[in-house]
Amino acid sequence: MEWTGEGIVLAARPHGESAAIIDVLTAEQGRHSGVVRGGAGRRLSPILQPGSEVQVTWRARLDAHLGHFTVEPLRNRVAALLGDPDRLAALNALCALAVFALPEREPQQRLYAGAVAVIDRLAQGGPWFAAYLAWERLLLEETGYGLDLGACAVTGATEGLAYVSPRTGRAVTAVGAGDWSARLLPLPPLMTDGDDTGADRAQMAVGLRLTGHFLEAVLAPALGDRPLPEARARLAARFR
Repeated sequence: MEWTGEGIVLAARPHGESAAIIDVLTAEQGRHSGVVRGGAGRRLSPILQPGSEVQVTWRARLDAHLGHFTVEPLRNRVAALLGDPDRLAALNALCALAVFALPEREPQQRLYAGAVAVIDRLAQGGPWFAAYLAWERLLLEETGYGLDLGACAVTGATEGLAYVSPRTGRAVTAVGAGDWSARLLPLPPLMTDGDDTGADRAQMAVGLRLTGHFLEAVLAPALGDRPLPEARARLAARFR
């Protein structure tokens, strides 16, 4: 069995004396694991950092086997983020959530394309809050727990959306919320218009709280009640 494709390194851990087991996200093969010979060595370990884009070839005698990767670097944007703890935390959270939530070996074209777009934004130094939150929304959608932020669940209005029901994931306007607003999750504007213009750290904190609720209260129980990755908690803490 063999395939070749481009992917994003999500995680790497030592295996034996000099090898590493890596998780890679690709469009066609989804989240895929394999052994990299020499992956813990000085030549390959800098390449196998979360967020690095690589070309991989996977080989195994049988499809059910863990198999081995050969890896060639394509783009490593991690170095561009080392001086910005917020962006580095976002990159680590994205990679950790993909490992946490995605089944192995199922195609993930939309999530892969979205992840590449987020990493591009992070590395370019421009606004990135809306792109990151959109990826977490996409992760919820692709795993079957998408949010409905298109119209108010009560009035049907498409403008003035201000809250989200923590139970249904549907948006509500301030008028529609009425006296129930205290029981709803605030919806920041950057999650409805996708525009970072004017978005501050407070809006990002609200957005992370919103998506985090559904990651923790809905997705995690469906995956066996495992806790969300520490990397996601660290990102939220930076904006809290």
